[in-house]
Amino acid sequence: MRILIVEDNRKLAEGLRTLLSESGYAVDCVADGDSALSAAKALDYDLVVLDLSLPHMDGLDVLRELRSGRIAVPVLILTARDGLEDRIRGLDLGADDYLTKPFEWGELEARVRALIRRAKAVRTSVIEAGSITFDLRSGQVLAGDTALEIPARETGVLRALLLANGRILSKGQLIESLSSFDEDISENAIEQYVSRLRRRLAEYGISIKAARGLGYYLRAADEK
Repeated sequence: MRILIVEDNRKLAEGLRTLLSESGYAVDCVADGDSALSAAKALDYDLVVLDLSLPHMDGLDVLRELRSGRIAVPVLILTARDGLEDRIRGLDLGADDYLTKPFEWGELEARVRALIRRAKAVRTSVIEAGSITFDLRSGQVLAGDTALEIPARETGVLRALLLANGRILSKGQLIESLSSFDEDISENAIEQYVSRLRRRLAEYGISIKAARGLGYYLRAADEK
């Protein structure tokens, strides 16, 4: 597993390199946005740990360039910026997680493991949660041997939340996940789809939680 650290604080970058290397990861460090984009385009990373306050190019601009270039590597924003607006912008631009400085080393390691695990899960064709299974190829949702009748847009929201594997998705990200549909989708519509899904899935050990000001995440009954 290979991780790219984008951090201009040399002492912190070296500390991260040491920590993650001791956990068995191959780690590369760069100190600015241009170097980060060049590295991400040249190598197949399993995770990017991205600071926002970088010289010459803001970390959010780096994230925007990664996603516009269809580089789907998981991104963990690690920054001193703890404002709600920065969190929302980061999530809307395609960040997979957001951790503020100062942080606990153990929490960082746990988030790194979770993001890499989630990225692997995307490659599987069937996802299990609670007592349901979701077939990514067919879009079919099963409870045991029974197919659940869920409308297409709600199925799209469920798919996005399952693939996020506990990560918070903003309303903007959920709208984007439904972009293949012809009509425009509003944030109010997303709220309605989530509300209906909550009711449909409650009996199967699945709940959809709201993170105030950030978005939604899915939790199965057997998860802590």
